[in-house]
Amino acid sequence: MATKPARGEGKVRFRRAAVPGLAAMAAAGTLVVLTAQGALGVQFAISGMPFDVTASSLHGEGFQQYGGLDQTAPGSPNLQDENGQQLVFVSVIRSATIHNMCQSVNLVGTNLLIKAGTGSKPVQASNLVLDSDSLAGQEADFKNIQIGQDASTMTEVPSLAGPLGVFGQQADTVDITNVRQHNWAATAATFQLPDLSMSFSDNGC
Repeated sequence: MATKPARGEGKVRFRRAAVPGLAAMAAAGTLVVLTAQGALGVQFAISGMPFDVTASSLHGEGFQQYGGLDQTAPGSPNLQDENGQQLVFVSVIRSATIHNMCQSVNLVGTNLLIKAGTGSKPVQASNLVLDSDSLAGQEADFKNIQIGQDASTMTEVPSLAGPLGVFGQQADTVDITNVRQHNWAATAATFQLPDLSMSFSDNGC
């Protein structure tokens, strides 16, 4: 298990880039094999309809990330060319604070639009888990990041450590501005949405 650097060291900043280390994640073929062996179980069958999430800023206390493979329900008409599977990277945040959150899903002809945290109170979530295939931000700032750690040995959110033998990374904190994610699934132990609004719109986030 990797040793954390001393406080005040290991602070890494990345501008106009996705979260670092994703290119070094386990190859898709390896993930498929691990899933077939039951090493990468998912919490529920995904719909196969992705959704976009944007925010002006995201702050996380306790951050983990590792590779995964989501699966649609048997007989689903979605992701048929991919045998109902979607390769993702799983981002886990023990405590998340999100400002100006927007979430949209394309329902073929219209978008279901959800907004929250647009006023003085931000969105708050605990044990937030996001399954994504794209994540970008204007600036990303990680404190005490460890890249290349076995996902099963992660300690930032111990109850949500990843599978054995899978590439992972973790950090004490993460801050990302102008966040944009393309997600396939999300779960949270708690999810508080102040100033919530939900509507249909011609445009997504």
